[in-house]
Amino acid sequence: MKCQPVYLGVDLGSVSTNLVLLNAERLDVVEKVYLRTQGQPIRTLQKAVEEIARRGIWRIVGVGTTGSARQLAGVILGADVVKNEITAHTIAALYVNKDVQTVIEIGGQDSKIIIIRDGVASDFAMNTVCAAGTGSFLDQQASRLGIPIQDFGGTALQSRNPVRIAGRCTVFAESDMIHKQQLGHSLPDILAGLCDAMVRNYLNNVGKGKEIREIIMFQGGVAANKGMRKAFEAALNAEVTVPEHYDVMGAIGAALLASEWADSGRPTRFHGFEITNSVYQNHSRECQDCPNCCELVDIVKDGQIITSWGARCGKTDLNRELELLDVIV
Repeated sequence: MKCQPVYLGVDLGSVSTNLVLLNAERLDVVEKVYLRTQGQPIRTLQKAVEEIARRGIWRIVGVGTTGSARQLAGVILGADVVKNEITAHTIAALYVNKDVQTVIEIGGQDSKIIIIRDGVASDFAMNTVCAAGTGSFLDQQASRLGIPIQDFGGTALQSRNPVRIAGRCTVFAESDMIHKQQLGHSLPDILAGLCDAMVRNYLNNVGKGKEIREIIMFQGGVAANKGMRKAFEAALNAEVTVPEHYDVMGAIGAALLASEWADSGRPTRFHGFEITNSVYQNHSRECQDCPNCCELVDIVKDGQIITSWGARCGKTDLNRELELLDVIV
């Protein structure tokens, strides 16, 4: 089997770990892996890399990481580019459609909106405070109602008269849903009402004050929910498009950024697929060198500390070369 040159993009988040391989010549997706992080980012990343390695013979020519644990992923993999989620999702959206104006992204942990003008992210907002309006809340409610999360959207589309659900808080939303069930409202009407509530919450908080223009792209795991897409289209009175690889757009953006790195002629820093055989540990400790008493985290590979971070003074933080790669928009 021929060894195929590819770019590796990784989106390591609190809920999911996404890996994508892009063909180095055509920049199309040749493989992708989506795993639940389940509170074990290092082990899950190793499993994802192991799964990718099993699916073909690859020559990694560039690596990019993003997500809330992007620096951790960057250290373990030997990333060439480490970028924030706003940058990665913007790059991926423009890759799919260069005329996109608004990106709606709802993941398991947070939600965000990106305003794009003339091919550049001109504004953005994120909600990381409340779980209302995120994928984890949808998962929780689907489990409570006894329906598979993949059936959530289809069931919501069957609604003829969505009920009004209080969606500003997860506690109030759940209480309101239980109340509506006790009153005898149908499951499709309740689910459709929840979708409407989540969209209202999103637009009144994350999207507040933003000029939402078409073309509108819906990204993140929640984009699989057809009920949510319908609710957005009704609220915005506009078409909302869902890209083919909606669930791994952050990883695609990271891989595209890695391709830009490779185009400059610089060799990749990728540590190789052998990282799946290494034993990684993370240890917490308190620095006693000054009155700050910072909480530090050591990342240990096969018994050797490979990096530390957490010091306010920066003396033990992630190596400077990697920090310079992580530019906040």
